[in-house]
Amino acid sequence: MTDPHITIVMATHNGEAYLQAQLDSLLAQTHANWSLVVSDDGSSDGTRAILRAFALAHPARNLRLVDGPGLGSAAQNFMALLTWPNLPGGLVALCDQDDVWLPAKLARAVGHLDRCPPGLPAIYASESTLTDANLRPVRQKVDPRPAPGFRNALVQNLFAGHSTVLNAAALAVVRAAGAPQGIAFHDWWLYQLIAGAGGACLLDPAEAVLYRQHGHNVFGASHGLFGALRRLGHLARSDYLGWLSSHWRALHAASRHLTPEAREIVADLLSPPVDEPRARQFRRLGLHRGSARGTVALLLAARLGRV
Repeated sequence: MTDPHITIVMATHNGEAYLQAQLDSLLAQTHANWSLVVSDDGSSDGTRAILRAFALAHPARNLRLVDGPGLGSAAQNFMALLTWPNLPGGLVALCDQDDVWLPAKLARAVGHLDRCPPGLPAIYASESTLTDANLRPVRQKVDPRPAPGFRNALVQNLFAGHSTVLNAAALAVVRAAGAPQGIAFHDWWLYQLIAGAGGACLLDPAEAVLYRQHGHNVFGASHGLFGALRRLGHLARSDYLGWLSSHWRALHAASRHLTPEAREIVADLLSPPVDEPRARQFRRLGLHRGSARGTVALLLAARLGRV
């Protein structure tokens, strides 16, 4: 399909400061066959007014505004959208309220997903340009992306939600699995679920999104020294351990959607042999992060009981 319809799903909460710029970037897409569904999770600013004005000005975009789940979680807001009964099938692109998409963003996703065999679940994500609040690029050193897969997805997210697109088969898997309440990150969950279901995981090295950092991001970028220090803080507070545990439990609950091999790995992680250290278990199962250095750090954290 050269011109498939794409449903863009956006989760909003008090996003008036940057929302209009994102909406304008959607209108500038070279792939023009799209509509927009927004789940607003209790905004008290001008977010809904901006969305209503957009709907009036661009009726062909068929903007549908629904109430969010009211849980104060961007992850649950996005998952409520993806499992919303009235969401159209077909391609679905996730969209944050505070970024800016480059014009070819959707077209690139379609080009990559078109190459997948029909019926194979597939998840796509592009690289992004890290910027400050005024969209000025921030210098960053980006390591080459590793080959994605389930053994990586279990311990690291490579698919940033602000650039993620699902094909129809992947969306069907997500909807069948439902919206797990305990997960920390919707984009990480999508990567884990589709990889565990034997789907295609497509990473585009092109930068297709201006990823705005403004001090109030739900999570934000993890590059550079600040990112490294923040990751260490998450380890020290056992945040990372909690994230892993909650996502592994959610995968176990959705195990009927996973391949037999993926089911076995998740079961092993949740019920490890009592006489096997965690680091040795990770090595046996082949769990790894995107770089050799990251994998060493993962195994060291396991030895120290932080994972």
